[in-house]
Amino acid sequence: MNPEELLRLIDVLQIQKDVSKEAIFLALEDALAQGVRKRLGMGEDLTVQLDRKTAEITVEDEEGEYEIELTELGRIAAQAVKQGFFQRLREAERDVLYEEYENRVGTLVNGQVQRYEGQDLVVNLGRAEAYLAREDRVRGETFAPGDRIRGIVVEVRKDGSRVRIQLSRTHPDLVRRLFELEVPEVADEIIQIKRVVREPGYRTKMAVISSDPKIDSIGACVGVRGSRIKAVIDELRGERIDIIRWSDSLETLIMNGLKPASIHLDNIYPDEERHAAIVLVEEDQQSLAIGKRGQNVRLASKLCGWEIDIKTREQYFAGEEGSDPDAETDANLGESTPPSDDALEQEASAVKAPSDTQEASAVEAPSDTQEASAVGAPSDIQEASAVEAPSDATATPEVATPPGEDQA
Repeated sequence: MNPEELLRLIDVLQIQKDVSKEAIFLALEDALAQGVRKRLGMGEDLTVQLDRKTAEITVEDEEGEYEIELTELGRIAAQAVKQGFFQRLREAERDVLYEEYENRVGTLVNGQVQRYEGQDLVVNLGRAEAYLAREDRVRGETFAPGDRIRGIVVEVRKDGSRVRIQLSRTHPDLVRRLFELEVPEVADEIIQIKRVVREPGYRTKMAVISSDPKIDSIGACVGVRGSRIKAVIDELRGERIDIIRWSDSLETLIMNGLKPASIHLDNIYPDEERHAAIVLVEEDQQSLAIGKRGQNVRLASKLCGWEIDIKTREQYFAGEEGSDPDAETDANLGESTPPSDDALEQEASAVKAPSDTQEASAVEAPSDTQEASAVGAPSDIQEASAVEAPSDATATPEVATPPGEDQA
């Protein structure tokens, strides 16, 4: 092979493999040195140099330089040179891919589903193959070979002569990168996404803030008639996204994070030592604050970084009167399982109007008098619904008399 043809082949390999010329020259020099050592039976001190402009070969060791023609190496040595060259070329190509995708960790990539390998989905990214494991896929998502797919690069590592690229569709940064594509203000950093928390496939909470007071951070992310957020929801296969306004005030952030529940700022009580906050809500807002299966309060806790305990006023004051005021209740849903919808309905209907002689739910009537009825009890033996009657006499309810009537 003449030098001009060798240089031309090196140029072709540079274009096809996207590897630098210097890496190809080094790979060829190492392979030639290995073949010459095999042919001449020389030691590791023998080196081969290729001129980068003329492709002239120089062989030398400690004793001096040697002149050798490649055609004189023989079939076995030539085969060794060929195998060594392509092995080193693959390693050089692997190093280039590794450096490229190592710098893209945390970024969004597009690919095409190629095949399944066990539970892993193999995605063709063009120059490389990536893997999407089962635990990195959203529950319920199905893909077929040929489908287009987007994912976040979460890990890149060398695996022998190959590069293994790991993708994820459950990572919170997927939502962040999708909004950077759909919302120019986010890409230009006019609107900053402070924090994103997800339960993949179900719900996402994203806190945003605008550096320009003229631009509404939430409105810009939603878009005209929801056009921008709809594109993100479609990519996430219908996952619900709550966009809230970021605040440096913990109370305000908790109030915003628990939306759509309506909560007053004065009803939030943080505890610095426990790194937890008690939030008092009205009974009709408790289910909204908790969310389905505790999803809303759980995501709000992750967003704020504090454990959030949702209680009604009755639950809060009942806990203060108990023997263990620090005991956690079932309403503490920052990390626990929320009460079911049936449990909430039973709690709301815990007090019902009794029938003619039905016992009041909050009263223990004495045995020798008529049991108190919550509604319509006779006036001469009526007992207060929240007072425990004495055992030897009929209880007289203690009713606050308006001013002036006690003299009458």
